[in-house]
Amino acid sequence: MKIVAALTAATLLATAGVASAAPARQGAVQEIIDQLTTSGGALGIQARINGRDTVRSGVAELGSRKPVPHNGTFRIGSVTKPFVSTVVLQLAGEGKLGLDAPVSRHLPGLVDDRITVRQVLQHTSGLHNYTDSMPLDPAGFPSIRFRTWTPQELLAISTSKPLDFEPGTRWSYSNANYVVAGLLIEKVTGRPYQRAVEQRILKPLRLKDTVLPRNSVEVPGPHAHGYFPDASGKPVDVTRLSPSWGWAAGEMISTTRDLDTFLTALLAGKLLKPAQQEELTKTSAVSPGYGLGLAVASLSCGTKVYGHDGQIHGYGTMMVGTPDGERLELSLTEAADGGTPGDGYRRLLDQVFC
Repeated sequence: MKIVAALTAATLLATAGVASAAPARQGAVQEIIDQLTTSGGALGIQARINGRDTVRSGVAELGSRKPVPHNGTFRIGSVTKPFVSTVVLQLAGEGKLGLDAPVSRHLPGLVDDRITVRQVLQHTSGLHNYTDSMPLDPAGFPSIRFRTWTPQELLAISTSKPLDFEPGTRWSYSNANYVVAGLLIEKVTGRPYQRAVEQRILKPLRLKDTVLPRNSVEVPGPHAHGYFPDASGKPVDVTRLSPSWGWAAGEMISTTRDLDTFLTALLAGKLLKPAQQEELTKTSAVSPGYGLGLAVASLSCGTKVYGHDGQIHGYGTMMVGTPDGERLELSLTEAADGGTPGDGYRRLLDQVFC
């Protein structure tokens, strides 16, 4: 989560000082993201600070001067996970499943009987990360770019291998966990997990620009294009692709405005009952930096932040905030040139916040 720790810095400045700090804050963020789009591997960036201030840099397409759209749509990758974990926690609050009950209580035979719902949400299950065994690299990605995967096919890749460790003994990020979470939602609610997310989160919060694309390969609405290198290193426009290999672990599309609305509601306790809200951000000795669908990080300044990042071919996303209302949402479209934005993130942390 080093991207979380670095980019969150811009968020935390937003409510510090007097109102006149806003232009300075925007200017500092603008300087950093301009550097990222010129030498840090990003083609275009859009960022939203505290729901109000927006900055952007770069272009929407290679070979074009078209700017990145304000509040454009983008693939959010693993930022899908907090939406899914929120629905699972809602179901726990309704008494429809238990966090410390085995997954097999609802889905017998799907995964090892020792794996609990909590371990799935917290990445302590030991399930092999199926994406590590998929051809998602430049040489292999073209062969599966438009393939439609079922969640059962994805999970079969994971369960064909032994557990990486005994459940509950370690933390290791695995997309397989959230495929299991999606299947749990479907079993308990009797409807597609996408429908549950739409009815329980998108509709109440009026997230009209957030999409669970299912089998669609399109990015709807104004958007910047994402690029990924081919085997020779040449950037290829991969905006259109099947996100089914991510499914409940990473298929969603959204905007910085919608992500800001979601994160604000989530951290303010508006989507979960108090007991489940506490579980959302609870870490452990085994998982000191990850709750149940949210990463937890302490910045060098001492501030604790919560959020998630996500990557999918052509796009990178960051959504971070604090319970007292400070937030940053950022979308980065990749230029596929092998840049190293890490230094830019560190400078953002030091220059803008600390």
